[in-house]
Amino acid sequence: MTYETIFAGFGGQGILFAGKVIAYAGMIEGKNVSHLPSYGPEMRGGTANCSVIVSDVDVASPIITEPSALVVMNGPSLDKFEKAVVPSGKIFIDSSLISRKCEREDVDVYAIPATKMANDMGIPKLANMIMVGKLVKETGMFTWEQLKGAVTKLVPAAKAAMLESNIKALEAGYNF
Repeated sequence: MTYETIFAGFGGQGILFAGKVIAYAGMIEGKNVSHLPSYGPEMRGGTANCSVIVSDVDVASPIITEPSALVVMNGPSLDKFEKAVVPSGKIFIDSSLISRKCEREDVDVYAIPATKMANDMGIPKLANMIMVGKLVKETGMFTWEQLKGAVTKLVPAAKAAMLESNIKALEAGYNF
């Protein structure tokens, strides 16, 4: 089992944290993990993406050229990474922020109105966790309990009040 996932969007959308959640879940489960964040010079609004590999075998390189899954939260990221996904891969699109359809017909596409869902739930900064929940559900890379356990351990004590909201967002995506 090897899952190669690229998370991409604008800075401030929690792209890097989303990747960190998947990487941490892999570490907890004893998998080989690579986590390679990348972001532009702007703290908010610049581009951000993160490559995460979770595997049963050694990871030779952290660079992903042909992801098996792509999670995108803005149009420019879909434009940039859509063609790289392997045939029969999975593309997860925040349909609240991306108006165009995926051009690929050889991949499974999941349009999730994550930003709208997060706003409606009163947790506007957690659209990323909705996307992570859907990614995990559709790929089967982790069980619900494994994902919940990773977030529980990853959210720092200083932000303990956010734990319940993060789990609520993950669950909304997982059950979407």
